Amino acid sequence: MGSHGIKDKVAIVGMGCTRFGERWNQSADDLLVDAVAECLASAPGISREEVDAYWLGTMNSGQSGMVLSKPLSLDYKPVTRVENFCATGSESFRNACYAVACGAYDIAMATGVEKLKDSGYSGLVRSNVPGDGTAPEMSLTAPAAFSLLDPAYCNKYGVDPQRMRDAMTHVAWKNHRNGALNERAQFRKEIAKEKIAASPLVAGRLGVFDCSGVSDGAAAALIVRAEDAHKYTDRPIYVKALSMVAGPGSGPIDPDYDYTSFEEVVRSAADAYAQAGITDPRAELSLAEVHDCFTPTELVLMEDMGLSERGNAVEDELAGVFDLDGEIAINPDGGLKSFGHPVGASGLRMLFENWLQFRGEAGERQLPNPKLGMTHNLGGRPGTCVSFISIVGAEEG
Repeated sequence: MGSHGIKDKVAIVGMGCTRFGERWNQSADDLLVDAVAECLASAPGISREEVDAYWLGTMNSGQSGMVLSKPLSLDYKPVTRVENFCATGSESFRNACYAVACGAYDIAMATGVEKLKDSGYSGLVRSNVPGDGTAPEMSLTAPAAFSLLDPAYCNKYGVDPQRMRDAMTHVAWKNHRNGALNERAQFRKEIAKEKIAASPLVAGRLGVFDCSGVSDGAAAALIVRAEDAHKYTDRPIYVKALSMVAGPGSGPIDPDYDYTSFEEVVRSAADAYAQAGITDPRAELSLAEVHDCFTPTELVLMEDMGLSERGNAVEDELAGVFDLDGEIAINPDGGLKSFGHPVGASGLRMLFENWLQFRGEAGERQLPNPKLGMTHNLGGRPGTCVSFISIVGAEEG
């Protein structure tokens, strides 16, 4: 890819994140106010008046920048609303980072919010754009579309279906176990593997505990030039790489597409690693927050991101490689499985875990001396999606 990157040009000096869950008594306005207030409090040298520009990520919780400017009573500041499927919160962060890196602004804030529980629907609310009938995947529910990964993977790599089921169960067990340690997670209980494996089926072999939940939440991040970071905090986070790609959407009509990989993820991972100078991601990354919308998704992502060899993710998962105390911690905060997925906030929530880990503030989830972290969002369906990856670090260089 042709991206040159902005390695170590900008830094995060403040972050805020609400508790995710069924926030019936709070509006999107309330959640944004809370997330922004916590973000500013973590960088006491910056007031909302000193923020030059704001970005807001949301899918269905309002239109235009006024969704943010009204509850914050901003004094005629530029506020840009963005949306990019499930990578919406990450898109907000990416744009704010580029705005500071290019010199357009000194201080920018990325925010994201979503109120899904009030919609009355049990899943994500979106409307399909009318097409020419060549997009059969749009007639499937999200669980149905992602359930195809399971048998396809078993068939391609000769994995015993029960072994695959055990690995999917481990993903859910691991992420719920991590979420039980996180006061901001929607679901804070460990779940026995036997219960996960026997949960009611939703689509294919995906049970209730193989699917991420629906929730409300908001998060925010303050971005400044790297050389200014220590004016505001003694423990900034440096942005090493940002990669967003959109695929051509040809998977469902391509006879060669086999539902065992997301090419968009492969491309964005390669781009991000090149920007950050990473050659061995499994050895160099301390943690990764990835888009575990469904349990087989996380398994496939491990291979697409180079954290497992092709065909080995199932065995790596079962060996505990991705556990909190494993070789590389995957979703140490509990992931989408524990938080649910308020679309506009999820990408920033992932970044917030890196913020806590690098600052030594993750409590019982704290990793020993983490140096580099990743966040990943996937938006869309297998074979037709967008993918975002960020690499962030505790130190420059």
